[in-house]
Amino acid sequence: MQLQDKLNQLKAHIKKLGALTVAYSGGVDSTFLLKVAHDVLRDRVIAVTATSLTYPERELNEAKDFVRDNGIRHIVIHSEEMDIEGFSSNPVNRCYLCKKELFSKIREIAGQNGISYIAEGSNMDDLGDYRPGMQAIRELNILSPLKDAGMTKEDIRILSRQMKLPTWDKPAFACLSSRFPYGEQITREKLAMVDQAEQYLLDLGFKQVRVRHHGELARIEVAESEREKFFNLELMEKIDRKFREIGFAYTALDLKGYRTGSMNEVLDTKRDTTG
Repeated sequence: MQLQDKLNQLKAHIKKLGALTVAYSGGVDSTFLLKVAHDVLRDRVIAVTATSLTYPERELNEAKDFVRDNGIRHIVIHSEEMDIEGFSSNPVNRCYLCKKELFSKIREIAGQNGISYIAEGSNMDDLGDYRPGMQAIRELNILSPLKDAGMTKEDIRILSRQMKLPTWDKPAFACLSSRFPYGEQITREKLAMVDQAEQYLLDLGFKQVRVRHHGELARIEVAESEREKFFNLELMEKIDRKFREIGFAYTALDLKGYRTGSMNEVLDTKRDTTG
């Protein structure tokens, strides 16, 4: 299907809904979905953003800027994952627990505003990784219009660029709880360490960053094109010194670089060795 056909299909689908609440994180996918929905439905669209310890302030500020600049109604809710029973122990289905809580709250907001439909920004590329949160989305009847229109991440970036959206080349982002190996306890202090460490690397000019928390060790993932920046002794010493101030005893660079779902690789290994 041609890209324009996918976009037309998306618009037609949204138009039939009449009104829509969009779960809006400020990322590439949800920003594109929100803009298309607002273009089609105008004031019958509400953006809902959840703020918590796992959602950096920089992301919230960017989300607020976008809706303000585009005249979109925006509701910010507090959804603290750390208060969810079992979440902090970081089970394999952690994302399910989070999404169930989040979208239950968004459904309440939608109901209070007389809106029957809620949409989130999953696309076709999200089908290839372990994503337990999708179960919660199905259980709560949340729509995934981008996926239904057959859109990939690349499609969304191309169309976002054509629409002059500021997020067209924004690096991928996932909540900070994804920085911990399954089974490692998540605490407010550890989340703050990861947030500070990633913000420091972003301030240094890195674009795509993950700081994975492995106890006393910080494992840095950066984009493939940015790994060579670490061939600089002064930079390495500066980062190591800062990370020690933050609370890490050791800092390591992941030689493979950034990739989505790197914490799920151990699950794939276990599957390979057990069956």
